[in-house]
Amino acid sequence: MSVTRTPTSLTQGSRTKGGIGESTLRPDGTLKVTGEFAYASDLWHEDMLWGFTLRSPYAHARIVSVDIAEALATAGVETVMTYADLPAETRYGLEIKDTPVLADGVVRCHGEPVALVAADHPETARRAAAKIKVEYAELPVVVDEESATGPGAPLLHPGRSDHHAGHVPHPNIVHRQPIVRGDVAAAKARADVVVSGDYEVGMQDQAFLGPESGLAVPAEDGGVDLYIATQWLHADLGQLAPVLGLPEDKVRMTLSGVGGAFGGREDLSMQAHACLLALRTGKPVKIVYNRFESFFGHVHRHPAKLHYEHGATKDGKLLYMTCRIVLDGGAYASSSPAVVGNAASLSVGPYVVDNVDIEAIALYTNNPPCGAMRGFGAVQACFAYEAQMDKLAAELGMDPVEFRRRNAMAQGAVMPTGQVVDSPAPVAELLRRVKAMPLPPERQWLSAGSPGGSVDVRALPGGLSNTTHGEGVVRGVGYAVGIKNVGFSEGFDDYSTARVRLEVVAGQPVAVVHTAMAEVGQGGVTVHAQIARTELGVSQVSIQPADTRVGSAGSTSASRQTYVTGGAVKHACEAVRARALELGRAKFGTYHPAWARAELLLEGGKVVTDGGEVLADLVDVLGDEAVDIELEWRHRPTQAFDLVTGQGFGHVQYSFAAHRAVVEVDTELGLVKVVELACAQDVGKALNPQSVVGQIQGGTTQGLGLAVMEEIVVSEDGRVRNPSFTDYLIPTILDTPTIPVDVLELADDHAPYGLRGVGEAPTLSSTPAVVSAIRAATGLALNRVPVRPEHLTGT
Repeated sequence: MSVTRTPTSLTQGSRTKGGIGESTLRPDGTLKVTGEFAYASDLWHEDMLWGFTLRSPYAHARIVSVDIAEALATAGVETVMTYADLPAETRYGLEIKDTPVLADGVVRCHGEPVALVAADHPETARRAAAKIKVEYAELPVVVDEESATGPGAPLLHPGRSDHHAGHVPHPNIVHRQPIVRGDVAAAKARADVVVSGDYEVGMQDQAFLGPESGLAVPAEDGGVDLYIATQWLHADLGQLAPVLGLPEDKVRMTLSGVGGAFGGREDLSMQAHACLLALRTGKPVKIVYNRFESFFGHVHRHPAKLHYEHGATKDGKLLYMTCRIVLDGGAYASSSPAVVGNAASLSVGPYVVDNVDIEAIALYTNNPPCGAMRGFGAVQACFAYEAQMDKLAAELGMDPVEFRRRNAMAQGAVMPTGQVVDSPAPVAELLRRVKAMPLPPERQWLSAGSPGGSVDVRALPGGLSNTTHGEGVVRGVGYAVGIKNVGFSEGFDDYSTARVRLEVVAGQPVAVVHTAMAEVGQGGVTVHAQIARTELGVSQVSIQPADTRVGSAGSTSASRQTYVTGGAVKHACEAVRARALELGRAKFGTYHPAWARAELLLEGGKVVTDGGEVLADLVDVLGDEAVDIELEWRHRPTQAFDLVTGQGFGHVQYSFAAHRAVVEVDTELGLVKVVELACAQDVGKALNPQSVVGQIQGGTTQGLGLAVMEEIVVSEDGRVRNPSFTDYLIPTILDTPTIPVDVLELADDHAPYGLRGVGEAPTLSSTPAVVSAIRAATGLALNRVPVRPEHLTGT
């Protein structure tokens, strides 16, 4: 190894490619589109058993007896487990430990797990479960606020002792968050225009690609190795270990291929069941839900009822807002308290309103449990406040976009919680941009150049169903804008951990990045490699599988992973770079005075000055030594909202998106075609521009689904009526419109690279924009989503 090289300058062609700001390809992309990617449902072990869960057919019932004899005698069955067989803790939960591993003598929702079977074949396990005889005594169901809090309401969780219990007016209220600021009564007296409305949002499913699945393998040390599709390995671990009666170091978890999540994998599903069966039988156990089971196996978006009132001056200045938001949390708490906090604190929207009186609650009911889903409380509020903005604009005779722009918050605005928005908040600019986008041409169903304009039914409401030929089809245009927090809030210790190793492999410098981040399709593994290339100047980056051998990365939710785990990777890379430069100075510092500079960089596999002068090859600097550092990284702290006034610095960052929807409606048949759904969004910094656009288009499509088709229908007795994709409809390629995207990059000084969370904001405003456009086309009020054909025809 020579130490006396003549310094040279780094050429443009030798700079590291594939870093921050480039649209690098996803390492899993080709495998996924060709069908070769290994998902958790593809897991296999030579001598494994198959697990199956028996579920309750009732929403609320007492279990009188359970007879497992016939099931246990079935050929091929290894074991059957009920609540009586649980070895340790019998309940778990993200915030409140109120969810039974198996029914504890009472079932509180349709589909609640009652018993487990392990057998040598999945069909054997299913048939054996059907032989379990369970006698139920049905109990009165709690399905809404009246039945949950009225006189004599059955208590779903009597004797609550969780940290929210002392702050709610009724035990069937999971959590309550008021926000009071200013003087609403005085502002109302000054208002020239007052509008109010009652709004409703249906229960939406995450409808992720791969159903819940995993493989539990018992270990020789008495522990268990779990290979699982999840969103948060360490939260799973913290709930699992007490249920299994094991220390955390004996429950080893590795992320397997995940087919999407959107919040639906943040809670435990089959993790405990697979591990319990594996430890009981001493054999590996695999559980894979079918789609029917998946609808019962995870939480959904909270259905909501919202009452809003706004007052404004005649020149369009918002004076006050009052609202009451009631979220149906279902049978168990899941993340309902945090959803309540988001719904309350974001209920005003991206507007300046000095006087507010807000109340948000989540209920315990016998409906399906609800928790995290993309948008997390802000979706429901956005649908209501944006409908109110359209009402106010109409009352004042103003353009709806101009009305919004007059009241739009900007940097320095004060949230209803008293928090100052101290980073860019380009709400007015986003509205201007989305309105300025060219509108799609009229009557797109007419084939160009054809005599008389022949009809292309694919472009009509109803599509290939061929139900209309353009008669009575009316076009409408609608706008909406939303605000979403980024990351965990209200004082949660939101951190992530990254381990970065820099070494020479086969004569090349290589970076190895290890985190516990769950890659659920968002592209985090791509971004982590980009960060390592940018900070360490190496082209070869290896991403280690996510597991619990490294510290927690938090949940892949709340638009936080690029911010927080990306921040941890950046932080660890900076420490590795500093250590590598120390090695270089020790080896080569006496040969060139530039080594004494503090601003040396790693670029193109070399140590360079900020002017591009090459001082050494990184291979020579490292030699046989590896630099390996694991660090935690935290964003700036937040604080809990006051439980009386709702004041507090509750959120670390806000994101904003605006949409313009163009729809065509057959007013006779009640059919809707969304022609275009344009979006303008501020992302702070686009670390991977192509991935950013994909996130925006994906979130927009999910909002479209809530607007016109997606809803889990629950009967009056709490039973799910449509647990399949036959009856639960999601947008297909024929339903998804053109989605032009205008990306704005205004850096947030508090965030790594100035980035802003991207994935959730477009889910908010897309729904009310579509409904606004339908209102414009039909003149109907439409205060509920999803909008169904009967809402448009009056039938």
